[in-house]
Amino acid sequence: MPQYHRNEARAWARQHLTGCSAVTIPSFSTDLKRLNEKAIRFDVERAIGMGFSYTLMCTEVMMTAEENARATAWAKETAAGRMGLFFHAAWGSLADNIEAVKLAEEAGADFALLSYPPQFWPTTEQEIYDYTRGFCDATKLGVMLFPIPFWGFERINPAGMSVALIRRLLKDCPNIVAVKSEQGFPLPAGICEMYHHFRDEVVISCPIEADIIPLMSLMKLQFSGTSNTQWMGDYFPKAFELARTGKFEAAMELYWSVSPARGANSAAVMNMRGTGVINRTMWKYMDWLAGFNGGPLRAPSSRVQDSTMRLLRNGLQAAGRLVATEPDKEFMTGRFPC
Repeated sequence: MPQYHRNEARAWARQHLTGCSAVTIPSFSTDLKRLNEKAIRFDVERAIGMGFSYTLMCTEVMMTAEENARATAWAKETAAGRMGLFFHAAWGSLADNIEAVKLAEEAGADFALLSYPPQFWPTTEQEIYDYTRGFCDATKLGVMLFPIPFWGFERINPAGMSVALIRRLLKDCPNIVAVKSEQGFPLPAGICEMYHHFRDEVVISCPIEADIIPLMSLMKLQFSGTSNTQWMGDYFPKAFELARTGKFEAAMELYWSVSPARGANSAAVMNMRGTGVINRTMWKYMDWLAGFNGGPLRAPSSRVQDSTMRLLRNGLQAAGRLVATEPDKEFMTGRFPC
């Protein structure tokens, strides 16, 4: 259950939704029949040790709502108040997402990140509004909106989710607490527009590490998430806190130090453009390079090619952030097989 009442969610988030959020992709047993509790707990503990204040319990993999609730409960117990948890509303229908979020509430999730299913094909802003409000009304959790071109809402408005739509949702849904602002990605138009209009009402998040540190020379931002920045170790929480507390020069010194890794990530992401789907296997591999568990995901899942693995490994090594010394074949075994 959240630590706040639904009508207090916005104020609570402005006080407590700070720092950076990692992404925790679940780990499974070798036969893929069950969750790997030891590995999930290890990954949560490792993210805490790197300085992350939140993590997204990623559900954009083959798992049930009950399994997600179980993983969330393990993460909550492991974190023991040191890290908050985001529920990932990424199931295939509004009804499924409502069922899953209620389980996650009981398991200890603090906030919800609202995604939209591939089967959701709106042609009016009213349909987007109805889906979004339907989810928000059904949960006790504070909700982070997530405007991004993945959803295809640009068929309705060039911004995907317009200022007018978001203003209406903020008025009618008191538990919307943040906007993960990626309209127009990979350009920074979304974060600039959301910050301009709504920074005094809700938390404005830019999850793009390459953008947010430079933008913090111009914007007062308290939170960044959710994204897989944990693959660069403790760099991002450190750089973010330096920038947030006015030490911009020191933050940028760290920023430039990881340029090889950033470049490798950008090049790898180019392979996903146009699919509207994040390659979670690639993200899992990136985490493994940084010392997280790694391990197999259930089918159907994306593949990560040898050339992409070499690109990412070399980039992280050049940035001085590589942890994995094992050959890449060990990735599919994971550090804590069961």
